[in-house]
Amino acid sequence: MKSSLNLVFNTIKSVNVSVNQGFGFDVSLDVKREDLIHSIVSGNKYRKLKYNVLFAMEEGYDTLLTFGGAFSNHIAAVAAVGNAYGLKTIGIIRGQELVDKVDENPTLSQAKEKGMAFKFISRSDYRCKTDLSFLKALKTEFGEFYRIPEGGTNNLAVKGCEEILTEEDKEFDYVCAPVGTGGTLSGLINSSKPNQKILGFSALKGSFLNEDISKFAKQENWKLINDYHFGGYAKINEELVTFVNTFNAVNEIPLDPIYTGKMLFGIMDMIKQGYFPKHSKILAIHTGGLQGIEGMNKILKQKRIPLIQYS
Repeated sequence: MKSSLNLVFNTIKSVNVSVNQGFGFDVSLDVKREDLIHSIVSGNKYRKLKYNVLFAMEEGYDTLLTFGGAFSNHIAAVAAVGNAYGLKTIGIIRGQELVDKVDENPTLSQAKEKGMAFKFISRSDYRCKTDLSFLKALKTEFGEFYRIPEGGTNNLAVKGCEEILTEEDKEFDYVCAPVGTGGTLSGLINSSKPNQKILGFSALKGSFLNEDISKFAKQENWKLINDYHFGGYAKINEELVTFVNTFNAVNEIPLDPIYTGKMLFGIMDMIKQGYFPKHSKILAIHTGGLQGIEGMNKILKQKRIPLIQYS
């Protein structure tokens, strides 16, 4: 992607983190810092958008349209990429109540600054976002556009996520990633070695993601872990916040509470439970999402829960 984004893609490395903490577990855990690719277009968002944006430009589109919620990492990333390439961007946002709160919302205000136009719709209408009649109405309203799905997952996104793992990563027995729509995990599955086990930590409540992942996965060396969603998407509590802050204090790696924080919480808990055989080498993929912390901290402050430390 464009060099003016100041991407540091070539410097992404895996960092060993502390797992023993006095417990004496005989495994190793590394975190691959995909979050360092870019401050906004970071982690899996860069990977998912890379080939989608290239295809859109090759086909002559000048507008990107996508979908997301109030604190969507995807919305922020699409707006930033569009701004960098001179493409118009349109965000179909879930929640009509947000129409007058854009400037109060860190994610949406940032996307607005990058030139994204918004259309706020009800949650019931949002569930129809893939219906042909709904998409036809959007084209009537906005003209021709290149549509990127919510979360960015499609065949081109999976292709980009297949590039996360490199030859250096073949030494790991387990590769772990948070799961929202399944695209990132599918890419990891497709590029993994036959001897590796790919574990996906669902950020959503329910097992429906198994079917979504199966649409793209070309191997069967994977498993979806559904025990660490903390009640569902964007649901967090003081226990998770404490873990995220402690992990950052010990390892100097900030985590977002929606995806990567839940994954690392789950990995550490599974280590304590003896899930991983002795001498296992575990690689956790940090998929970014740090831009959403500011908005989450506003919610935590209202609930009088300790804030997430990430600076």
